[in-house]
Amino acid sequence: MSPATGVSLRWLDARRFSLDARDRQFYNNPYAAYREMHARGGPVYWQEYGMWCLTDFESVNRCLRDKRFARLPPAGFGRKLYPSHLHDFATTEQYSLLALEPPQHTRLRRLVNRAFVSRQVETMEDEITALANACIDRFEQDGKAELLSQFATPIPVTVIARLLGVAESATEDLLRWSHAMVKVYTMTQTLQDELEANQASVEFIDFLTQQIKLRRKQPDEKLLSRLISLQAEQDGPTDAEIISVVILLLNAGHEATVHQLGNAIATLIHHPPDNPHWWRDRQQAENIVAECMRYDAPLHLFTRYAQQQVTLDADVTIDAGSEIALLLGAANHCPHQFESPELFDSQRNDAGHVSLGGGIHFCIGAPLAKLELRIALCTLFERLPSIQLASEPQYRDSFHFHGLQSLEVSWC
Repeated sequence: MSPATGVSLRWLDARRFSLDARDRQFYNNPYAAYREMHARGGPVYWQEYGMWCLTDFESVNRCLRDKRFARLPPAGFGRKLYPSHLHDFATTEQYSLLALEPPQHTRLRRLVNRAFVSRQVETMEDEITALANACIDRFEQDGKAELLSQFATPIPVTVIARLLGVAESATEDLLRWSHAMVKVYTMTQTLQDELEANQASVEFIDFLTQQIKLRRKQPDEKLLSRLISLQAEQDGPTDAEIISVVILLLNAGHEATVHQLGNAIATLIHHPPDNPHWWRDRQQAENIVAECMRYDAPLHLFTRYAQQQVTLDADVTIDAGSEIALLLGAANHCPHQFESPELFDSQRNDAGHVSLGGGIHFCIGAPLAKLELRIALCTLFERLPSIQLASEPQYRDSFHFHGLQSLEVSWC
């Protein structure tokens, strides 16, 4: 056990370490382990994952944009193969923007960008504000609440449903499917998790197939109808591509926003901004959202495949087809990029983070996520300025998706 971190991080040599990602102390505070990794300098090798990890901001940020790395293995290595019991899950991944590279990615991303226009997101500000207020109305008189289930979860899933043009009565199913499917991305899932993820994929595909049929007959101005309308063009999206895009928007966007919102609320209670009325200043609020995303991000690990032999530093060269890990949470706490990275600083002027990815795979829902976070946080702290933690929150048993189990708060 490492005395510096209190977790079972064991260095096998100068660069290689052994660490159980399901160690409770680690997933509750991965930043302590990241400090040790930074102290080693350069890439480090995680024995349990069997891959080299980039931890400093410059390397991670550069790799996200480096054409020598991609989400898929290079030609001749084949796509990532899923076992037969994940057949339907693999179908949802086939056209996911996160699993494509140019030219397929370029074409599909362009089509989605046309449907998912920024002005459509901007028009949702009043809607999101009303939704956040409605959530608070339901528990304000209680003097206490569990905010993950009563606030952080209903806002993003309802927004996604409205954006797509899906009935809000389906949100419980959308949440159930999303929670089951994202476990496959954690790299620590069980066989039972995979079976449940595949069944969720079957149900989600069937639901969206029916929704596409409905919107062909009864189109509206929502995102799903916009995507369907593009099918009239020569390079328009297929039904399978639309289904993959919608599932990605829900699974990646919703899961990340829920946990970022929960993490941010806990952070702001622990570290109140210098300005007690920060929510009244939009620029200050946006800066605080950015610092929350840097300080305690919801996604800590992303992978890339080397497309050719690449020298990571003077001591480490990897072969074509090798998979590497980008530790986003570590990059956000890099001491070479940020002054006092362990400090939450609402006035930080060395702002920046990699929580939304970078390069061609930069989060397509970033404007919506930032809008939701700003409105939800401002509304909550404006209406409940005396909010405090009722108990110290613990994180879920999931290193990859870094989020709280629950968030019990009270106010007077």
